[in-house]
Amino acid sequence: MNAKDSLIPQEPIPAGTDEFSRQGLLDGKPKDEAPANKALEGTDDMLDRIAAGLYSMASMLVGEGEDSIGLVETAVERTEIPAGGDAGEARRSSRTALCTAAIELIAAREPGSLAAPEGLVHASTCIEDDDLDAAGISRAELEAMLAGRGRASVKNWIESLGTLTRVIFVLRAVAGFTADETAAMLSQHGGKGAVGWNADAVREFFRQGMCSLASQLIHATTAK
Repeated sequence: MNAKDSLIPQEPIPAGTDEFSRQGLLDGKPKDEAPANKALEGTDDMLDRIAAGLYSMASMLVGEGEDSIGLVETAVERTEIPAGGDAGEARRSSRTALCTAAIELIAAREPGSLAAPEGLVHASTCIEDDDLDAAGISRAELEAMLAGRGRASVKNWIESLGTLTRVIFVLRAVAGFTADETAAMLSQHGGKGAVGWNADAVREFFRQGMCSLASQLIHATTAK
C-alpha cells in the first residue's frame, strides 16, 4: 500500500500471521476438517485481532452490528491467498474482500447512493493534492491524533459523513487503497450509476473529507 494513501496508522500485523498465510488455508479451496483444525491450533489470539480489525473497518462503512459481522464472515470466505503468500498479501486480500462486500451491501440497501457524480467541478478546499500541511496540520500530527485518544471522535465524525464521502474516506484513509483502486471498486461494485467513477472524482471527494476532518481536529485542539 502506498504510505501516502494510508493516513490512519496501520495496526501491526499479528505475530504468526506470515506463517499462517504460507499454509494456504485461504486459497478458496475446500479443506478436510481434521488438517484444518490442526493448522488452526494456537491461533485464536491472532485470528481474534484480525477479525477485530476487519470489524472496525466494516463498522465505519456500514455501521455497528450484524451487517458488519456478516461482512467479516464474507471477507474470510472470499479472501484468497495462495500457498506461500505473506502476511501483507493476506491483509490486502482480506481488506479488498471486505470493502467490495461493503460497497455491494450499501448499493443494495441504498440504491443509487454510490452513483458516480456528473459534471463534478473542482471545489476550492483547504487541502490541495492531498497536502495536509496546507490545512495547517502536518501528517505526523494527524497520525498522532488518529492513533491516540482522538480515534473515537474521528470514528464519530466518519459516521456523520454522507455515504459517498464516508465510503471514499474509509477506502483511502483507513483501508489504504489508492484513488485508482477506489474508483475501480466503486465502478465494479457500486450498483446503478457507478460505472463512471474515476480517480479524479475520488480525489475530489477525498480532499473535501480530509479538509473537514482537519478543520475538526484543529478546532478540537484550539478549544483545549
